[in-house]
Amino acid sequence: MLNHLPTLPAQPDDWTEPGAHRVSDGVHRIPLPLPDPALHAVNAYLVEDAEGPVLIDSGWAGPETQKVLSEALRSLGYALADLSQILVTHAHWDHYTQALALRESLGARVRIGRGEKYSIDGFDLTNGPFPHQADQLRACGAPELAGRIDALPVRPEDWAMPVGPPDAWLDDGEQVALAGRRLTTLATPGHTRGHVVFGDPAAGLLFAGDHVLPHITPSIGFECVPEKSPLRSYLQSLRLVRELPDALLLPAHGRVTLGVHTRVDQLLAHHDERLDAVAREVRAGATTAHAVAAALPWTRRLRRLDQLPDQHRMLAILEIDAHLEVLAETGVIEGVDVAGVRHFAVRA
Repeated sequence: MLNHLPTLPAQPDDWTEPGAHRVSDGVHRIPLPLPDPALHAVNAYLVEDAEGPVLIDSGWAGPETQKVLSEALRSLGYALADLSQILVTHAHWDHYTQALALRESLGARVRIGRGEKYSIDGFDLTNGPFPHQADQLRACGAPELAGRIDALPVRPEDWAMPVGPPDAWLDDGEQVALAGRRLTTLATPGHTRGHVVFGDPAAGLLFAGDHVLPHITPSIGFECVPEKSPLRSYLQSLRLVRELPDALLLPAHGRVTLGVHTRVDQLLAHHDERLDAVAREVRAGATTAHAVAAALPWTRRLRRLDQLPDQHRMLAILEIDAHLEVLAETGVIEGVDVAGVRHFAVRA
């Protein structure tokens, strides 16, 4: 076990710069392009191993992703066919779908957390891209936005996206034994109910997926079949990671940074502040998640809710709903269902 954080090799100023960027002995960060301009790119990590390189997260399935990934591997002396297995932190498309495409074309073995089985089995585009979220929005008091989300078409490329179960599920605490190192699987539900991170305590590394991001706050419970209280799970998962020895943060989006603990503390503080702000708006008379979200500022630019695009507005309202659920669970407020809409008030 390391008593100090490892030294981080020099990284490009632009974290999205293509290539294979060394972050530790035998570990390389590979930024892969995304069709979503808001996220810019997703980091895959190549772990070199005597039995064949292992990929952690895989990118959004498509020709450009495969091209960039193949070129990065080639710069290290590998081909896509050399991959021994792909470990995936969660089932969002920017992490999982290229793994399934590589399995189909090359037979790569794919593994993901067992908790993702709910959303993988429940995936269905026949009622639109966000049917569950539209129902949630109605319960949050946002029927007009729900109607617009319901009306969003399924794009042809979405129908063509590879879906399905992995070759094997990963369980909490499971050890992934490689020839040269041992990775520990840690269940970190919240961002999704089956999210996992991979720790390499001997090297002082944490492959954090979307659980701990250096510059943005991960969305909570945005998946096909979310759990009832994703924020409660997320906060518990953050505290669990905080109890581990500090490590180099290898995130899915953004720069590699020194110190998981520092960022976890920032995320916990952010949600504490947000819980206080949500409770304050309920005390002031806002009774639904939509009303609370409309009263709070959003993004670093402090925009109003109605200034956000519809899909970002959806995420904002659902985030507030998750905060209201935690406040209700802890007895700060109480909720009641009125004609299918959840209303909240300070507990008498």
